[in-house]
Amino acid sequence: MTFTTPEMQAPHPVPAAGPLRVCEANPRYFAGPDGRPIYLTGSHTWCNFKDMGESDPPAPFGFPAYLDFLTRRHHNFFRFWAWEQTQFQEREGDLLYVSPFPWPRTGPGKARDGKPKFDLSRFDQSYFDRMLQRVRAAGARGIYASIMLFEGWELQFVLAPWTVDAHPFHRDNNINGIDGDPENTGKGKAINTLAIPAITRVQEAYVRKVVDTVNDLDNVFYEISNEAGPYSTEWQYHMIRFVKSYQSGKAKQHPVGMTFQYEGGSNQTLFDSPADWISPNPEAGEFSYTDNPPPADGRKVVLSDTDHLWGIGGNQSWVWKSFCRGHNPLFMDPYLRGDFFREHLSEPGPKWEPIRRSLGYTRRFAQRMDLAHCLPSLDLASTGYCLANPGQEFQEYLEYLAYLPDGGEVTLDLSAASGQCSVEWFEPSTGRITHAPSVSGGEKRELASPFEGEAVVCVRRE
Repeated sequence: MTFTTPEMQAPHPVPAAGPLRVCEANPRYFAGPDGRPIYLTGSHTWCNFKDMGESDPPAPFGFPAYLDFLTRRHHNFFRFWAWEQTQFQEREGDLLYVSPFPWPRTGPGKARDGKPKFDLSRFDQSYFDRMLQRVRAAGARGIYASIMLFEGWELQFVLAPWTVDAHPFHRDNNINGIDGDPENTGKGKAINTLAIPAITRVQEAYVRKVVDTVNDLDNVFYEISNEAGPYSTEWQYHMIRFVKSYQSGKAKQHPVGMTFQYEGGSNQTLFDSPADWISPNPEAGEFSYTDNPPPADGRKVVLSDTDHLWGIGGNQSWVWKSFCRGHNPLFMDPYLRGDFFREHLSEPGPKWEPIRRSLGYTRRFAQRMDLAHCLPSLDLASTGYCLANPGQEFQEYLEYLAYLPDGGEVTLDLSAASGQCSVEWFEPSTGRITHAPSVSGGEKRELASPFEGEAVVCVRRE
């Protein structure tokens, strides 16, 4: 038996319900309008909103095919990437062009890339039409889209001269007198601070336009900025509050997130923020979000993202460990670009398929469980990875999902589960389900996997 059986088969896509709110019953997750928690997981890739490539203009990204890719793998979330430079280089000899942009290029005069300067007092409606169409199309497939409002990694790490020199806020690139690098650092970090009021006003106008564009949709999330450094903290806090304040007067209010500040940022800054959700870096005291994730405690909904843990990396085991610790795992997917932007593939690389599949597998298990009452436990399974439902009034456990990174045997503490319990084994590498004989609760039980390699066991009180 595999995940293609009726009990585990992915249903036809149902439109995304929303807007989502932090689940009152279990704040490790978001919940739909009915209050039931929704586990979020999925792949995201760099070009899923703006086109990017070696040609100018860059080749269009195949968005319908990308949605098919997510739907087939039962994913329900992606980050909707923003890039702020018109062109940039991450490595010598690799110049990438990016399009479109929120503001029209009307001139007069030429920007540093040889094209007309931006008019930051106006908007290019086609940019926002694309945003609306793509987020709406994702919602029809049951997929939530987190709109990345700003991108902070480029302003720190791409090669000169196309760092701030390619940004619309460079003094030579707009007709509005906006100067994002008044101290001539060549980096433009000031753009992601509150140091230049004129820039903050332009950014706030852009945020209002984004909110006006997508507010009526149910599947919307917001992310302030990808990997802007620690210098951006007060600016990001301001923007989180600004989004929340502005949409408070709208029909719908959507979750706002803050992701790891690269490099040198602290996860504590994320937990202290006014954000509804966060994506941390690996550091977690005695734990690590990469190898041994800390149990989610509900202070924030954690969307644990390989982008901030490895850059490009991760493995199948990380997906299951994160799921069992109460997180919502996301994968930075090279998709059609190999391991780097410039390696073109005709189809998604098979190297990362185990991660993609397991994201969908965990979602299917989450849909079968009473997630509103499931808590991560370090003690119920000898492996340390267990998501369990303690039942009404926390009197007895009704279901356990335990992960065995190395397969073999696991000791499961069924002391609080009276009566007979069904046992089901799942093989992440194949998607195969094996039903085992039931066991009686009331004490610790040793359960042995019926196959080699990593395994998942699901025990339910009958």
